[in-house]
Amino acid sequence: MRVAREDAWGPPSFPTEINLLNDDSASSPSPQYVSKAEGVFYYSGLPSGPKLVYRTGTTPWIRPTGLEAYRELKELRPVFGHKLNTVWKELGREVYDFLDSVGVLWTTIDVVRFIKVGQGEVVGPVVLWIGVAPESLCSEDAHTAAHSCLDLLKKFDITDVEVEFRESMYSRSAGPSLLKPVSSFDPIVDVCGPLTPALGLSIAAQASFHGEGTGGSTSPKAATARKMPRHNVLLLGTKAFDNLVKSIKIKIAGHSIMAEYYNEWIEKLQEREAGDDGDDTTKATRERKQVQESLDKANEGMEALDKFHDEVKENWRLSQRILGHIVCSPPLTLGAGKERFTEDYAVVELDSSKIEKAFRGNVIDLGTKIPLVEFTSRTYGRADATTIFKYPVGRLLKLQGLIQENEMNNPDILGPTNGSASGVTIGCATGIFSFVREYFNNGTHQTSMEWAILPYDHKSGAFSASGDSGSIIVDRQGRFGGLLTGGAGKRDSLDITYATPLFWLLPRIKANGFPDAYLYPATA
Repeated sequence: MRVAREDAWGPPSFPTEINLLNDDSASSPSPQYVSKAEGVFYYSGLPSGPKLVYRTGTTPWIRPTGLEAYRELKELRPVFGHKLNTVWKELGREVYDFLDSVGVLWTTIDVVRFIKVGQGEVVGPVVLWIGVAPESLCSEDAHTAAHSCLDLLKKFDITDVEVEFRESMYSRSAGPSLLKPVSSFDPIVDVCGPLTPALGLSIAAQASFHGEGTGGSTSPKAATARKMPRHNVLLLGTKAFDNLVKSIKIKIAGHSIMAEYYNEWIEKLQEREAGDDGDDTTKATRERKQVQESLDKANEGMEALDKFHDEVKENWRLSQRILGHIVCSPPLTLGAGKERFTEDYAVVELDSSKIEKAFRGNVIDLGTKIPLVEFTSRTYGRADATTIFKYPVGRLLKLQGLIQENEMNNPDILGPTNGSASGVTIGCATGIFSFVREYFNNGTHQTSMEWAILPYDHKSGAFSASGDSGSIIVDRQGRFGGLLTGGAGKRDSLDITYATPLFWLLPRIKANGFPDAYLYPATA
C-alpha cells in the first residue's frame, strides 16, 4: 500500500531533491568522499535531517530512485551493554582532545546506533557520532580524522564501532494565584496548562521577559536552568503569554465552526423527522438527539473558553504574573567539577500566595497531546521493561526519587518531560554521556558532559525545542533524571536533547548555600 510505503520510506522527494539525485556530479569520486546526494539524504527521518560529512562504514548507501524517489528513513537508538559504555569517560576525552589537536571545530560527540524504519528493531553498529560546525570540515580532513578516531578505539580493543561526522550545532534551549489542574473533560483543559503549578511552567526574568525557559522542581524555592539576573521571575514571558491567548482563540473558533455545522445538521434532521417514512423519522430523531448533545458541548466549550479568555486578559497582566524572585543564580559553567557536567541553574523563591491553593507538590501534567493508550504503550519501551507504568488518574504523574548514575546505564529508562515550548514529549535516554562544545565570540570555548535523550521515533519528532530549557526529565516511575539544558541539530529542530543529571546537580545546589534543599514530593 502507498501509505505503508510512505511510513517506512518517507514521503516522495521534492523536485529540487530529485534533481540532486539525478545529478551525475552527486556521485562519490573516491571512497573518502560523500556524494552530494548521500550527504543530504543519509540521515532522512531524523528531526533536523543533518548533512553527512563523512562515515567510515562500508555498507553502501541506497540512492532513492524512480519518479517519486522515496527516501529510506532512519531513527536513533541508544547504546547499552557495549564495551564502550565502560571506558567512555576516559576514551571520550581522548577523542575530543585529538579533535582539538587537529583543528576540528566539533560541536557534539555522541554514541548512538541507528535503525532503518520498516525493518523492525534491527539495530546497526555502534556509531561515534561527531557533530561539526557547518562548512568547517572538508572530506579529506574528515577522512583522516575519522580513521584516527578508529585508531584511538583500537587502543581500547574496540574494533566494531564506526565513526560518522555530520554538520550540527549545539544550542541552549532559554499574578493572581495559579490555577488547579483541571479534568480531561473540562473545556479549557487544552489551554490552561501554562497557568497551573504542574512542572513545565514557562518563566522569564521580568527585566528580560522576551527570553523564556521552563520551571523545574517546585517547592518554596524552585530550581530551573539559569536564564535570568537577580530580579523578579515572571510566569509566561511575552511570547508564551501571546501564545496562550492565541491558543484560547483557536479553540473558541474550533467550537464555533462545529456549532455552526451541528446547527445545519439538526435542521436537515428535523426535515427528515417531518417526513412520512416512519422508520426514517425514528432514525432521524435518535440521530438529532445525539447531534444536539454535541452542539450543547460545543456551546458549553465556547462559553467556558470565552470566560477563561477574559480572565486571562484581565487577571494575568505583566505585573500580575510575578511568580517569585531569584535568590541564587550562579554563573553558567560548562565542564564544572571533576565530572565536567553543565552547571546551569537558578534558585527562585516562590510567592506562596500564587501557588498554595493549587499546589500539589512536584507533578507533571501529562496533558492531552499524547492519548492515554499511546502514552502508556510508549513508556514500556523497546527492551524488556522491569517496571510497570500505570497512567495516573487525573493525568498528574507524581514525582519522587532520583535516578542514580549507575541506573542511567539501564536501557529501561524512557523519559517524559513537559517543556513550555514543546509540551509533553517522550524520549529514550542513552547509556553513554555525550560531550558538547560551546564556542564564544571572543574565540574561547567550553566543553561539558551531558545526559543525552533521543527522540522516541521518527513520527514523534524532536524531544525538545528552544524554550524548554530548565524542564525536568523523569523516568516512567516519576524519578527525577535531569535538568534540560540544550540540544544538537538545527535551532528549530533538535536531533538530540541534553540535560544535566540531577544526581550530580542537587548536591552542588546544597553545597552552594542550600543544605536543606530537597525534591518536594507530590501531594496529589
